[in-house]
Amino acid sequence: MPATPAWPPESLPRLYVPEPLSEGARLVLDGPPANYLCAVLRLTEGAAVKLFDNATGEWRAEIVEAGRKRVTLAVSARLRPREPVPDLWLLFAPIKRGRIDWLVEKATELGAARLVPVLTRRTIVDKLNLDRLRAHVVEAAEQCERTALPELAEPVKLPALLSGWPAGRALYFADEQGGTPLAEAVAPGPAALLVGPEGGFTAEERAAVRAVPEARPVALGPRILRADTAALAALSIWMATAGDWGAAPRG
Repeated sequence: MPATPAWPPESLPRLYVPEPLSEGARLVLDGPPANYLCAVLRLTEGAAVKLFDNATGEWRAEIVEAGRKRVTLAVSARLRPREPVPDLWLLFAPIKRGRIDWLVEKATELGAARLVPVLTRRTIVDKLNLDRLRAHVVEAAEQCERTALPELAEPVKLPALLSGWPAGRALYFADEQGGTPLAEAVAPGPAALLVGPEGGFTAEERAAVRAVPEARPVALGPRILRADTAALAALSIWMATAGDWGAAPRG
């Protein structure tokens, strides 16, 4: 759990819980979540928190029993339903620890629905700690007030990804050799953004991607971007063009 509050001071703390929530339900938190609420935030009985479960939305709850190792919460009311999420996958080659943590965190904040690590010939990291990355997903969702967690998929090799590509899902491929500017190429409908490793795709991989009927080679501007920067730039462009960034802010 984070060591400092991840919300504005006037807001209630938010926590993700894997248990289904409903009005009147009681749940017990132990371990790090309990320590976070009572030892770090120093909350006591009667304090209110927000909970979300990735299924039913966000709920208000009150602490009814507080201890350093165990906290009992009573769910009182649903504050809002689970958010609709734009149908966008982010496909990225794994990069070094620290930078991939940051990538997953920011992709969650930006609104990706699914995160897929893709292994390519020039990928420099082939083993991922998915539990650690999922923890970053949860913490980012808690901070940015998402009620839906992006799915974090198992790593997949590029040939397997391409061979099973679903019909009808556009594959916007950030090609170092250029393509249509992404903001001009984006069209409504299910989509995915594919960004390569720090060393780029090989010529054979580039040809294989372009052979997919749904592939759309795109450009991300005049400069060469780092892999994590390129992924988040592409995600930002798509969200601003075809995603939910034009939605009214939540009151």
